[in-house]
Amino acid sequence: MRITLLILISFLCFHGFAQKKPNVILICADDLGYGDLSCYGATKLNTPNLDKLAAAGIRFTNGHSTSATCTPSRYALMTGEYPWRKKGTGVLPGDAALIIPTDRKTLPRVFKDAGYQTAVVGKWHLGLGEQVEKNWNGEIKPGPNEVGFDYSFIFPATADRVPTVFLQNHRVLALDSSDPIAVDYKQKIGTEPTGRENPELLKMKSSAGQGHDNTIVNGIGRIGFMTGGKMARWVDEELSYTFLEQAKQVISGNKQNPFFLYFALTEPHVPRMPGTMFKDKSGLGDRGDAILQLDWTVGEIMKQLENQGIAKNTMIIFTSDNGPVLDDGYQDEAVTRLNGHTPAGTLRGGKYSALEGGTRVPFIISWPSAIKPAVSNALVSQIDFLQSFATLLQQKITAGTASDSENQLDAFLGKNKVGRSTYIEQGGALSIIKDNWKYIVPQNGPAYSKLVGIETGNLASAQLYDLNKDKEEKNNLAEVHPERVKALAALLEEIKNK
Repeated sequence: MRITLLILISFLCFHGFAQKKPNVILICADDLGYGDLSCYGATKLNTPNLDKLAAAGIRFTNGHSTSATCTPSRYALMTGEYPWRKKGTGVLPGDAALIIPTDRKTLPRVFKDAGYQTAVVGKWHLGLGEQVEKNWNGEIKPGPNEVGFDYSFIFPATADRVPTVFLQNHRVLALDSSDPIAVDYKQKIGTEPTGRENPELLKMKSSAGQGHDNTIVNGIGRIGFMTGGKMARWVDEELSYTFLEQAKQVISGNKQNPFFLYFALTEPHVPRMPGTMFKDKSGLGDRGDAILQLDWTVGEIMKQLENQGIAKNTMIIFTSDNGPVLDDGYQDEAVTRLNGHTPAGTLRGGKYSALEGGTRVPFIISWPSAIKPAVSNALVSQIDFLQSFATLLQQKITAGTASDSENQLDAFLGKNKVGRSTYIEQGGALSIIKDNWKYIVPQNGPAYSKLVGIETGNLASAQLYDLNKDKEEKNNLAEVHPERVKALAALLEEIKNK
């Protein structure tokens, strides 16, 4: 009987009936808020493709990035380590050196070691090269390829920072050797106009005091100075289409093999320059239009999977690197045309904030062949992808690597409705969550940032919130439960020092 069973199993495996490893596409939006999607309660915006994705999978209502800004949250996603443990993981300039150690087990390397083809398409913002001073006209490494990606098609930092070029693997795409690129973040170089000196040349005005008034590219002032590379510079309105085409090629080129694609979208980060087909379609200005473009892009990825016949066994994860911001460097009517839309939903705070709006973000996982549709309030985080996928793919993680990442595979698959018991969030101040009680470390500084129009979460005294009853953080219970404040403060110190 046993021999017959073994023969049957061998037959099924040989003929492809056994469950294959899932393809995994991790889609990370940029500055998308908890309330920006209609499946999360938005009424002024309609996001049908993401609604469809959520309806087919698990929509998490307590899903988090580690940090309220992009570089640190992406560092945690890639390494499984809280970014505040490592110096230099704040928001990086466009010429920063690579901050991910090349000798450690990263998220893409987990997949690569399990036999996957790995690719990153889109925003990087984790640094390139071994030092700040680098030759943009030759091979630029180490970078994504040295931390686990077989293929990379990125821009170095964010769309509001120079150099405004694409990199394919180690080289700037379409670079003319007779027009070499130079970049400087300390002082102006060359003679190209800047937003500060030549505001009449801008098609989108910069906001005062936020630094987006240096070299003008495509009629938009950027952070940092750049010369050369005229043929290599992107056009903002075509960014998303370019990245989408690359992502679709990764999918079609690997339909016979398991693949991991990290698709890092640019929307709705500034400068918001949606394509013509989305211009003024939302009624909420460029930010709303950019979110419609984002939703369409996700829909195109879903169509590509269907067309290639691999949708059923492909896991799509959709999330955001941090919470929302409206005025983040440019005067693009994001504030004046808000029209009642609430980017963070009912949450306080947003990007840069220690409050829930800073790190509680859209978080959807769909895997048609393995996940049943559900809504989950499990506390889950992007930092746990590394250990969870290592478990799924039977990959060993050596001691001391990904030390803050937990195996939350059951929560990601809908089998566990609790998720993490303890979690640390990084805004302006650190905060710790234990069994849904949140303690925010006392922090001096303004409670409200006028520069970006967001509550910071700063308070000179302790804050304590019961997130089970009050995820909006309206009722500070620190004085009511001083013993809990003391215990959480001690636990935070213990975790910080481990």
